[in-house]
Amino acid sequence: MTVGSRLRSAVLPAWRGEDGAPVSEAGWRATVLAWHVAVAAMLGTALVRAVAVVDADGGPRALLVGALVVWAAAYALLGAHALVSRHERRANAYLAVMVTAIGVVGWVEPSLLFLMFLVYTQVWFLTESVPAGVRWTVAAAAASTVGPLLAWTRGDEPLWGPGQTLVGLAFSLAMGLWVNGLLAKSEQRAALIEELESTRAELADAHREQGVAAERERWAREVHDTLAQGYTSIVVLAQTVAAQLPGDPGAAAERVALIEEVARENLAEARAMVAAFAPVALDSSTLVDALGRLAERFGRETGLATRLDTAALAGDAGLTRVEEIVLLRGAQEALANVRRHAAARAVVLRVSRVETGEAAHVSVHVEDDGVGFDPAVADGVGLAGLRDRAEQVGGAVDVVSAPGAGTRVTVRVPAR
Repeated sequence: MTVGSRLRSAVLPAWRGEDGAPVSEAGWRATVLAWHVAVAAMLGTALVRAVAVVDADGGPRALLVGALVVWAAAYALLGAHALVSRHERRANAYLAVMVTAIGVVGWVEPSLLFLMFLVYTQVWFLTESVPAGVRWTVAAAAASTVGPLLAWTRGDEPLWGPGQTLVGLAFSLAMGLWVNGLLAKSEQRAALIEELESTRAELADAHREQGVAAERERWAREVHDTLAQGYTSIVVLAQTVAAQLPGDPGAAAERVALIEEVARENLAEARAMVAAFAPVALDSSTLVDALGRLAERFGRETGLATRLDTAALAGDAGLTRVEEIVLLRGAQEALANVRRHAAARAVVLRVSRVETGEAAHVSVHVEDDGVGFDPAVADGVGLAGLRDRAEQVGGAVDVVSAPGAGTRVTVRVPAR
């Protein structure tokens, strides 16, 4: 941003409407009007003195009055517009007229050189660079000094007349450069603030996206651990019914009833997820009760010998509802893997509490006598999600297995 545009933005900003305007429309109009009034007042005062007070013959008086009138007309036609715009040609044309007029004022009547205050100010408002401001300031000072300097050489005026002009020149240059430096620093601060706000907005977007991703991952894990497993059970049961229906309608009818039971539980799970409730299996019941129902239904669905062993629990588990959900989901995931992969004949669920001081924890173990696998090369989405869920409450998941040696999945959480 150039010097003139910085000054215009600071003192005579263009009104941009209600959104983002540095001043209101009324404030902007009042500022511009005040500036015009100040120019008119100073030029008018000088014109009155030129007409009524200045003691000069007709020629110089007419020249002085004409210069002031031309200056005022140039301001009305060129300068006023240039002050609130970036029209460089109009600004330069007006500055040329103003410098010429101040030269005539200094030549004919140095007492009117109080107008230099107006000249120096307008130079820095209208110029678009520091070098241009310096050039026009020096030109105005030189033009206004010629007359007083010649008068001094003739002995008509003391040396302090031209000296005042030179002092004004130095003051104008110092003030112009100082104000430009302040505005440059202000512009840098504004750019830094804008950059910081942009960075903050980017961080907010990143946090929001991270939250969306985490919520999506949570829902995916919930669906996998509940609804997907329920639908898998329904599909397997439906296939069993189709196979049993021709030869054993009674057994098929039992399987159909089990399909209805699983479907109802899945529907309840879906409603609980939408309402952000705890799993239906834990609704108004303990963890042991929920695991018992899970083991019983798994045995009915698969025909595998399934039992729940709570001998090592030794009383209350001392868990929060969130920790109970982690253990229940772990048991559900382990049993789903048994159904899909183990080809087992028997499954045991064990619940235990280990008291080791501050490291006390409760574990759920799911053991089968199936084909086993190598945990180093096979870790599905379900187990990965289960590990994430356990780590959120300070727990862990261990998988012990080997080809042909069955599998034991252990999910443990801290206990109080």
